[in-house]
Amino acid sequence: MNAQDTSLLDTEYIDIAIVGSGFAGLGMAIRLKQAGHADFLIAEQADAVGGTWRDNHYPGCACDVQSNVYSFSFAPNPEWTRRFAPQPEIRRYLETCTSRFGLRPHLRFGMALQRAEYDESARRWTLRFANGKQVSARVLVSAMGGLSRPALPDIPGLADFQGACFHSQQWDHQYPLAGKRVAVIGTGASAIQFVPQIAPQVARLDLFQRTPPWIMRKPDRPLSRLERWAFTHLPFTQALSRTALYWMLESRVIAFSGQPRLMKLIQHAALRHLRRQVTDPWLRQRLTPDYTIGCKRVLISNDYYPAVCRANVNLVTEVIERVEADAIVTRDGIRHPTDCIVFGTGFQATDPFPRGMLIGRDGLDIVDAWREGAHAYLGTTLPGYPNFFMVVGPNTGLGHNSMVLIIEAQVDYILKALTQMSAADIAAIEVQPAVEQAYNEQLQGRLKRAIWSVGGCRSWYLDPRSGRNTTLWPGSTWRFKQVTSQFELRDYLHYRHAPDPTRPSPDEHAPAAPLRASAELQEGVQS
Repeated sequence: MNAQDTSLLDTEYIDIAIVGSGFAGLGMAIRLKQAGHADFLIAEQADAVGGTWRDNHYPGCACDVQSNVYSFSFAPNPEWTRRFAPQPEIRRYLETCTSRFGLRPHLRFGMALQRAEYDESARRWTLRFANGKQVSARVLVSAMGGLSRPALPDIPGLADFQGACFHSQQWDHQYPLAGKRVAVIGTGASAIQFVPQIAPQVARLDLFQRTPPWIMRKPDRPLSRLERWAFTHLPFTQALSRTALYWMLESRVIAFSGQPRLMKLIQHAALRHLRRQVTDPWLRQRLTPDYTIGCKRVLISNDYYPAVCRANVNLVTEVIERVEADAIVTRDGIRHPTDCIVFGTGFQATDPFPRGMLIGRDGLDIVDAWREGAHAYLGTTLPGYPNFFMVVGPNTGLGHNSMVLIIEAQVDYILKALTQMSAADIAAIEVQPAVEQAYNEQLQGRLKRAIWSVGGCRSWYLDPRSGRNTTLWPGSTWRFKQVTSQFELRDYLHYRHAPDPTRPSPDEHAPAAPLRASAELQEGVQS
């Protein structure tokens, strides 16, 4: 038996491979099972499901979208204890959904994807994992999410630091913070949650801020026993709550992408919140952003400003010049002695795949396909990558509502694609380049007029190479659901006559005749 034959025997053959087990991966798997698909697996690099809600467990970690909309529409959770669910409850909810919908037999833990490569002759994806396993799949669904790879700053001397050092996503709970001098670098969504939790414990906290965020009051509170009883025994009450919250959040899209000038009204409320909680004019001035609210992610907190006002907390706005063995040195020459550095510096949202991980037709690395920034058709499919679907792909992020709504719309779109492929006996599909290009040109035209482009800031929403917004959807969730409600086969090339996967060999393919994009495309980027 030669090496190729041995490789074939060691390979697990599956129809659909899902990579990732957060909301996106579990949502995809649940709907596949409900639609009658049984031949699929979920590859998860960790030893449990949960995605970002498993990986992020820093003190104070919680959702900034109300619990009743941050859940699957088909699986309401009457067990939430607060209006904004803390991380342990969200993780527990995903574990419950995994068991409730019978996904355990489909899960493969300890499967960190190293490389996925499309084999055009076999019409299949070959997936290689860090544990040595290999999988061959007809369809590949990436559910790895855009906020999964931590972003670490390149600071001179960082390798020489002799104290503890970790990113918020990799929080070291074994390290005792009590009585320590701690440096927090970054003041984004994670930092405003964990800073209030650790500030009372540490001897000193130096908070290094590059750009102050806009922060609104967080309308959080415990859910009463009566509310939880009603959600359990009168399910329609939770459905009504979800509907009311949805439309309240959805109304904000008008200011974000339709009429950015309206953000000034929201900005006044944020300034009132700042004035109420920070009485020191010097500190308040340094905490006041110089860009329009909404240009960066709008944060919500009731305890961040009070934490920054503590006597043992020092807000540092000077640029970091270097790190020494026991201190951080800023450009003004001041040394800030520290025992521990915590990075609250976010994620590599514009570069979700490292080089060598995803290889399409003709050996095209997705890093090269995206050399001027990530792009996709409906945030889901990409030319040159047959039978490859993304959930939470480029330009599907939201600044105003729950991402679970986008996830469910994408999952339904993928299911429709699989149904049409089966009905037409199509082995593989690939979005037509002209269709994807036209869609993204319209999308970027819309984004240029949105608050994220005209608000006067630089944010992680924008690709640093092209300056384009490759992260957010510039419209309402109901419009995204509408534009993904029909799968148009005419937007895709399609290939027939898939060969036997156990005997790879070249095969003839029949691409669809080039046709114009679906009529919905023009409407799809409007609010």
